[in-house]
Amino acid sequence: MNTTAIAINGIAIVSFLIAFFNDKEKAKKSLKIAGKSFVRMFPMVLTIILIIGLLLGFVPPHQISKFIGEQSGIGGVLLIGALGALMHIPALLSFPLAASLLESGASVTAVAAFITTLTMIGMVTLPLEIKELGKKMALLRNGISFVIAIIIALIMGAIL
Repeated sequence: MNTTAIAINGIAIVSFLIAFFNDKEKAKKSLKIAGKSFVRMFPMVLTIILIIGLLLGFVPPHQISKFIGEQSGIGGVLLIGALGALMHIPALLSFPLAASLLESGASVTAVAAFITTLTMIGMVTLPLEIKELGKKMALLRNGISFVIAIIIALIMGAIL
C-alpha cells in the first residue's frame, strides 16, 4: 500500500472517530449510508475490475501503445475519446482503468481524453437530453463538449 492511500485512509478514520465522539447517532447514520452506497457501487467496481483484467489479459501492451500510445497521434486520442464518450461508468471508477492504460503504454494525452470525454459527454443519456433540451441543443452540447474534451487532453499532454 502506498503512502497516499495510507494517508487518505488515516484521515478518513480519524475524521470518523471525531464525528463519532461528537454525535454517535449521526456517525452511525453516515456509516449506514456509506455502506449502502458501497453495496450499490460494488457491481460496477467488479465490472471495471473485470474489464481491466480482460483488457490486460487479451490486449498486449504493445497493441495498447500502438493504438493509443504516443506514436498513435491525434487518431489515438480521438479513438479513446470516442470510447470514453460511449461508456457510461462513474468517473471515480474510470481512474483504475486509466492507470492500467497508462501502465500498458497509453499516452497521457489519450488517457486525459478518455477521462474527460467520459465525464463531459453523455451518449447513453442522449435520448433524455434530446427529450429535455431538444435534438439540436443536445447534439450541439455533446459535440462542443467532445471538441473541448479533446482540446483539454491535448493541453494536458503538452503540459505533462
